[in-house]
Amino acid sequence: MCDFRTMEKFLFGIIMVGSHWRFVFHAFLLGIVVIGYGSASGQSPVTDPANGDRVDERVDEREDQQVEERDEEREDDRVNERDDDREDDRVNERDEDRDEDREEDREEDREDLIKRDLDEMVVSSRRIPVRHSETQRSVQIVTRRQIAESAARDLASVLATVRSVDIRHRGTFGMQSDLGIRGGTFDQSLVLLNGINVTDPQTGHHNLNLPVDLMSIERIEVLHGPAARIFGPNAFSGAVNIITSEPGDSRVNLSLTGGQHRFGHAGASAGFRSGPVSNHVSLSGMASDGYIENTDFRTGNLFYHSRVGWEAGRLDLQAGYQEKAFGANSFYTPRFPDQYEHTRTGFLSLRWLPEGRLRLTPAVYWRRHHDRFELFRHEAPDWYAGHNYHRTDIAGLTVNWAHSSTFGIFSAGIDLRHEYILSNVLGRPLSSPRPVPSRLAGNGAEYTHSYSRTGMSFMAEHTVTIGSVSLSGGALLFSSTDLDTPVTLFPGVDAAWQLTGALRWYATVNRTLRLPTFTDLFYSGPDNLGNPELQPEEAVSLETGFKLQGNTWHADIAVFQRRGVNMIDWVRRPDEDIWRSENLTKVNVTGFEAGFTFALAQTTLSAQYTYLHSGKQSGEFLSNYALDHLTHKIDLTLSLPLRLPLPLLRQGGFRTNLTWQDRSGGYLHYEENAFTGIRPFEPFWMADARIFFDNGPSRVFAEASNLWNARYVDIGNVPQPGRWVRAGMEIRF
Repeated sequence: MCDFRTMEKFLFGIIMVGSHWRFVFHAFLLGIVVIGYGSASGQSPVTDPANGDRVDERVDEREDQQVEERDEEREDDRVNERDDDREDDRVNERDEDRDEDREEDREEDREDLIKRDLDEMVVSSRRIPVRHSETQRSVQIVTRRQIAESAARDLASVLATVRSVDIRHRGTFGMQSDLGIRGGTFDQSLVLLNGINVTDPQTGHHNLNLPVDLMSIERIEVLHGPAARIFGPNAFSGAVNIITSEPGDSRVNLSLTGGQHRFGHAGASAGFRSGPVSNHVSLSGMASDGYIENTDFRTGNLFYHSRVGWEAGRLDLQAGYQEKAFGANSFYTPRFPDQYEHTRTGFLSLRWLPEGRLRLTPAVYWRRHHDRFELFRHEAPDWYAGHNYHRTDIAGLTVNWAHSSTFGIFSAGIDLRHEYILSNVLGRPLSSPRPVPSRLAGNGAEYTHSYSRTGMSFMAEHTVTIGSVSLSGGALLFSSTDLDTPVTLFPGVDAAWQLTGALRWYATVNRTLRLPTFTDLFYSGPDNLGNPELQPEEAVSLETGFKLQGNTWHADIAVFQRRGVNMIDWVRRPDEDIWRSENLTKVNVTGFEAGFTFALAQTTLSAQYTYLHSGKQSGEFLSNYALDHLTHKIDLTLSLPLRLPLPLLRQGGFRTNLTWQDRSGGYLHYEENAFTGIRPFEPFWMADARIFFDNGPSRVFAEASNLWNARYVDIGNVPQPGRWVRAGMEIRF
């Protein structure tokens, strides 16, 4: 593993160059001037060698005609003038043609973007690749261009703009953000990195601890609805698959951003080939002093992805390391706001991607996560026993197989996954304690508890298409050392009917499950009490909808219901001061979602809406997660081209995201560490915006999150930051 202190010396030395927002703002203006000067000098017709040769030829001709009569000279002068005029016209026509060609290229790029958005090969809806236009499920794709043009600096902020996705922030810029889909909690969504399951078994709070910077992400696929029969347990309410850039893409990206609150971000990525090996590597870091006391943070990412090919197939390797350290003001209890957290994540996977008819794809993977949580960052009271230390390991083996015939496509898969934790809080007592490594603790701390479980999944699915109708049916057989029953069956059926060339109807019925996390089972603290007797969550989900696709637009609409039993939540009753982990028996969630996207040339307009209703409300008790879902969510996105008649501002763009959220439920409100009562979540509008200008390989930009300075909380008693302005520069080779 890479030493984080070494990464700090390299990364944060660069970051701090731009960590003061005034400095970067002036650098932003200076970059525009430099780029504009280069643009103006590069477009001067004097530097055109073809024009220079023609002028020299005409001068020579006039010198050879000294014996000509004056009238003929005048005539020649008039001819030359007309030639000059025609030459000027040709130069102007060539410039206009270049502008038209650039415009046509941009329009083609936009058309390609639309096509990719609608027809891209995805893996989120089935275990085998399928075009987006042929899916029998609700799948939304965030493209590379959408990521690059957004004001987001982290993965969670990008996902927050996706329909039916609920991102609840505790820490800013991805320090800690909870991912929920269609009213599910952060523990009910599965996260994959290039198809490999990286979901954290300790707690879903760590699911987005991924060692990948935004500049390395090619696209994000969001599957709405359960996917247990496809990916196994814990894909309870949806799944997110992060797809990184193809190894070997010959490009280099550099970026530097600075902003308010001494925010700084620096990153570099490169793709290159070395013989038969294709490579992609990225390195990035981010830091800030925080927007209020004890919200400072620093983080670093290192990611490597490579492929080596033979005639029979390709060997795919990916590895990454991430480290975060951040002030956790009031994260888990507002009674003690001086909290602090430090996490380390390492990841490694190896896959075989076959060529030819035998589509047998094996993969092995490993993930290790360290978590140090401090309830008191500075001065702790006498009763405080010490910090919490956790080390979670995941080791997995998965094999997928697909066979195509005249009877359709049959696919099957086997997953073997082992999850293990060492902790001084979570699990069952160890017979003999194990020391926490000094680089993680530094004070002689020991792991005193451990727990492990192993699960095996067998998935089978068959898809058949008859004319305009396609059917897909399958099931998951799941066995776990955590379950009393030896094998559990989770079937599902998807159907779609292409009513016309543009209109597609689909319907799905699926059964799903979610195992309790180690935190659900064992965590015990001043305000929390876990429950080792928890049962797995189970649900049956039904959905139907329509997809309509035009030349420059597409729309979709869906209604769904998830009928859950044994739902797990942390609840608090009015006569108690402690949160307990319990099964809430039945909780049904009914929802409606609709989306419309229009794209023409370089203009894009998108409108998305989600409505959710829970059949159980937090009346006799306060729900910390399960019942505090978004009731209404509106996502609006507008992208516009910007062109100004100035060399330095010749080509650019503007993008803004507007979101309105209305959340059910409430939270415990504290003032000066004293409880003042339960407050409902207030609805609010959120706006982010970005303006940028391109010139060749360079881009300069300015952006702002929470542009309207809204005051709100996503969860608990953690106030979110107001307006945050940043600026920077990116260079692409």
